[in-house]
Amino acid sequence: MRFKGLSINGRFLSARPSGVHRVARALTGQLGRHREELSALFGAAPTIIAPRSVATDAIAADGTPGGLPLRRASLLTGQAWEQLELPLRARGTLLLSFCNLAPLLHPASVPMIHDAQAFSTPRSYSLAFRSFYRLAQPAMGARALRVLTVSEYSRGELARYGVARAEKVRVIHNGVDHARGQTVDEAILARLGLRAHGYVLALASTQAHKNIGVLLKAFADWENSPQLVLFGAEGPREFAQAGMALPGNVLLAGRVSDAELAALMASALCFAMPSTTEGFGLPPLEAMARGCPSVVAPCGALPEICGASVLYTPPGQPEAWRAAITRLATDASLRAQLLAAGGEHVQTLSWERAGDALMALLREIAAEAG
Repeated sequence: MRFKGLSINGRFLSARPSGVHRVARALTGQLGRHREELSALFGAAPTIIAPRSVATDAIAADGTPGGLPLRRASLLTGQAWEQLELPLRARGTLLLSFCNLAPLLHPASVPMIHDAQAFSTPRSYSLAFRSFYRLAQPAMGARALRVLTVSEYSRGELARYGVARAEKVRVIHNGVDHARGQTVDEAILARLGLRAHGYVLALASTQAHKNIGVLLKAFADWENSPQLVLFGAEGPREFAQAGMALPGNVLLAGRVSDAELAALMASALCFAMPSTTEGFGLPPLEAMARGCPSVVAPCGALPEICGASVLYTPPGQPEAWRAAITRLATDASLRAQLLAAGGEHVQTLSWERAGDALMALLREIAAEAG
């Protein structure tokens, strides 16, 4: 089929920023670098189609990603807009969707599915969430012209669970250059009473695969330990409901801005990610880019993404996590080695490189369309 343009599913512009929404912004921004070529390939300028819930002031400061034109049009909201109305708004165009879901009814779709965790770790999600994803994602994968994902590990998992055939899936690694040279808000350190290298930073998450419980056990009854600072939306109530006790040396920082997170990473002893699976694992890389070594579990895509630039620790052994953190606190040469390796490693992961990989795929699809 010949296309009447290239459309980008802009629902991510109306959502609170998360990891997948950041990827959507970055890749959409990269497409802006190739606007003229995309116009020639698909017969019209690429356009972001978004629901009316995208507030004007949400894009007024920085503009749309890549400076691409934005068409706000909707009668519906949420998933109803994405599944029922967006296919009509994007009729005749190739439709890119970067946030795990895409309209099932659109005949020319390229979705990015970041992981298969609704299948591999169902306890991490509500029954409604995992049921919808388990129904929708294989249907998306079957109809899509191509499926994008973020690691070879995720590519294998999508094939394993029948979401998409391996030969249909293309891998585009995330970039991490957004974390370098970012504005840093150090006021959060004084507000939380933190001292440089006196704390370990990790996600405040009760999802089963994030495995934060192993850190809580490692820090329990640990005399003269550093603090464990957890950032994110989940608070004491969510941890209590998940049956996770918070030791006295654990501090919940709550939601933080990008600038505050940059400050927390830059001053931490290390960043800890004990996940039992990850489709990519961007936070350890962001920590490396900000001069903070990372300790991660050798699970999911983390070995593929982090390489030899982190300290690997078994996901089910609290004593091992305590020992690894102690090594970083007492062995200056090890910390310096990890910082050097991490700084070098993140140089290989750029959004420009990711954008080039996406463009190569779009040229391929345009050539097939004739």
